[in-house]
Amino acid sequence: MYLTDFAMESKIEIIQINISGEDKPGMTSSLTDILARYDAFILDIGQANIHQSLTLGILFMTTSDKSGAILKELLFKASELGVMIRFTPITEEHYQAWVGRQGKNRYIITLLGRQVTARHIAGVTKAVAEQGLNIDAIKRLTGRMPLEEENRATRACIELSVRGTLGDKAVLQKRFMELSNEGVDISFQKDDIFRRSRRLICFDMDSTLIETEVIDELAVRAGVGDEVKAITESAMRGEIDFCESFARRVGLLKGLDESVLKEVAESLPVTEGVDRLMQVLKRAGFKIAILSGGFTYFGNYLKQRYGIDYVYANELEIIDGKLTGRYVGDIVDGRRKAELLKLIAQVENVDIAQTIAVGDRSQDNAAALVYARLRHAQRRWFYAAFFFAGNAGRAGNPTGSGQYGNTECAGNAGAESW
Repeated sequence: MYLTDFAMESKIEIIQINISGEDKPGMTSSLTDILARYDAFILDIGQANIHQSLTLGILFMTTSDKSGAILKELLFKASELGVMIRFTPITEEHYQAWVGRQGKNRYIITLLGRQVTARHIAGVTKAVAEQGLNIDAIKRLTGRMPLEEENRATRACIELSVRGTLGDKAVLQKRFMELSNEGVDISFQKDDIFRRSRRLICFDMDSTLIETEVIDELAVRAGVGDEVKAITESAMRGEIDFCESFARRVGLLKGLDESVLKEVAESLPVTEGVDRLMQVLKRAGFKIAILSGGFTYFGNYLKQRYGIDYVYANELEIIDGKLTGRYVGDIVDGRRKAELLKLIAQVENVDIAQTIAVGDRSQDNAAALVYARLRHAQRRWFYAAFFFAGNAGRAGNPTGSGQYGNTECAGNAGAESW
């Protein structure tokens, strides 16, 4: 039945009811049954439950000749159930204006950390309000939290659904980055079809999948650790470009025995949570790639360990079992990573909006539809394993997985798509 059908019968009335109280089995059923018996048309409905406390809202349309009886029965039923009920009449103009706002952009904001505190939520919601965005819904994605700290899960996740026209994205990004320094990662995603249909994920390797820079490990064994470290730090500060720093550092490894590569590979400190992350990604059907400014030797080691589909990195030249101090082929820098990401997407017949790129520094930015700033290795991938899993973890897993996609994010396992 539509508005015109109601208008032909009697005057239209639009009423919002809000019910709150102790949740009981069959409550929603008994209330909506009353609406059904009077052929009321439900325009919107929403329900939330926190600690057995129910909040239910129903917006329905009826006619003036039926509204009195409906409200009377709802009031008696609420009294019988021991809950509070409030009735609010809504004008047609007010309702139509509300419907007209549904075309505004929708976004999903996810807070992820070992703990999500009131301070975190207050900071994020304030930033959202300052940008003129309105919160439609808030929900917890992780399991219920026990009082005993030792029994609590080591991750927490809250999701906000917001709507509106974003005022200044750069300001919001800056604020989220500031908040991420307080122990929470923040994901800001446009809520569209691509958010739930990721198919390809590409990782940097050094200081991302592993908690070290392999070239620094090799340099220590070659006796040039301080020299290489100084060049690395200069490059990370943006003082020299990646290609120059790479060539200079590789040159210092001249004469290193090939057996050292195997030794380093077998002792790589894999980042916390990577094992589970890879399992979940595989189960969810992702294609996985490593796009690294590091070395293929170590990328292939991780490929064999985790069943990674693609590895593109830099090839060290080895002659007679010794590193020559040179590399083979083109350097894989940020620009090359971007090219490779697009190439793999084409090969896999995946839209670029269905890709995720994860890295730890500015040179990964060129490749990143999603650029993860992973600054605290001791916790980031534990979160990422939870977050990247998408729909695979939502079905029947109370501490399962959220969705992490083409995202503008901040934090230790966060992301930016700039």
